[in-house]
Formats: sequence, structure tokens, C-alpha cells
Amino acid sequence: MGAVTSGAVELGGILGVVSFPSINKDFNVASFPGLFNSWEQQRGFFQNSPKGKEIWGELTKKTNSTLIMYNPVGPVMNFSSERELTGVDAMKGLKARRLLKTDEPMWDALKANRVSLPTGEVYTALQTGMINTMSTPPGSIEAYSWWEFLKYGQKPYQYYADAYIMANSTWFNGLPADLQKIIMDVGQEVGKLSTDRIMDAGENTLKKFQERGGIITTLSGAEKAKFDKLMKDEVMPAMAKMMGADALIAAQEYAKNN
Repeated sequence: MGAVTSGAVELGGILGVVSFPSINKDFNVASFPGLFNSWEQQRGFFQNSPKGKEIWGELTKKTNSTLIMYNPVGPVMNFSSERELTGVDAMKGLKARRLLKTDEPMWDALKANRVSLPTGEVYTALQTGMINTMSTPPGSIEAYSWWEFLKYGQKPYQYYADAYIMANSTWFNGLPADLQKIIMDVGQEVGKLSTDRIMDAGENTLKKFQERGGIITTLSGAEKAKFDKLMKDEVMPAMAKMMGADALIAAQEYAKNN
């Protein structure tokens, strides 16, 4: 993000839940468990609702950036190398990788031990046993070869990790109008393809994961009810403190009606 803002690069890939909350804490609504049920709903909040547009406008103004296209990394779910994730109680005592501040309430509620790690250190941490559990999009376990160690997965998906190709606004606004239009048209086309395919890509990764011997548990019945209660009673109140109350209310209202 810093390179795009400064103009060191004209275009860059930005993972929203990593880069944006430090600029505007209200973007944390994007990683609120179970709030949005699709990419379209989440994007619609930031592009169409008054509060969402306010958040997005402040982000792009402060970072001197222009959205060119969406390039999502996938929905996020839990994985472990330690044991089958059969329910809430199975998480107790696990050593969980913490990437985002918004990860903390869930791991604390599940009574897992948090270890803060950047992506580049995850492989070695899994290899040495520093961590044995993490939340990540399915595609990442294949892309980074984490599935060499991760053997168990747990659904439901928690949130949709969106990413963007952003342009330095000074550079972009200095281009001829016809070239700006070409870039935006291509971005819209490729972004739609990326969005349409990411869910299938993740499910294909999970299929290969299972072919390698991986086990995926989809919580249902009493275990799903227990998980949902934990999210509602402990995780959501803690996460609500990480963003403005007006932003959370606006996002909940938008998700309810769209």
C-alpha cells in the first residue's frame, strides 16, 4: 500500500483486511464473522451505502489510490495440523497463527494460544511446531505449501477476504481519458472473472486437500449451534470494540436488507 501511495509503483495488489484497518478502523467490518454472505454484498456496502462510501472514500483519499479491479483471495476457514476440528472444544490449547488484530477475539473465545506471524514465516512455524492452527483462504494452503503440515479443516467460512488492484491516483489521473477507460474496462472484466472463479478454485483446493488425506469437518447440528453462540456471545462483542458503532450498525443494516 505504501508503494502505491508514494508512487514508487503505479499499480499494486492490496489485501484489504491487512492494509486498510490501520488507515480506517471501520474497515474491520469486512472481517466481522458472518456479517456479509458474499463478495457482492460486502463490496456493495463500501460502494453503495452512505457509511460504506464514507469509509471507502477516506481510505482512497488517504492512500492516494484508485480502485482498478477486485482480485479476491478467498473465503476464510480454519485449518490445523494437530487434530480433527470436530467442534468448538477441539480448538482448546491449539497454537493458532494470528495475522490480524480481528483474529484475536475468535482465538481467545476458542481458548487457543495466539502467535503473531507474518505470512513469510508461517511455513517454518508449521514445520517447527511453533503453530499448528490457522485461519486462511483454502487457496493459500496450496500456494504456500502449508498443506504439507495442515491435515484438518473446519467450515463454515468466516468472512470473505477481498483484495484489490489499486493505482496511484496521481499517476492514473494524469493518463489520457481513453487510456483510463481501457484500464477500467479491462479491470472490470478481469475482476469479474477473478471473483466468479475464486469460490470454485477454493473448493478445488479442498478437494485436492482431501485427496492428500486431509479431513474437513463442516459443523452442523449441536456443534454448529455451539459455534454460532460463541460467535454471538463472545467474539462479536469483542470485535465491535475494534470499529465505530455507527459503521457496524450500518453494515449490519445493509447486510440485512441487501
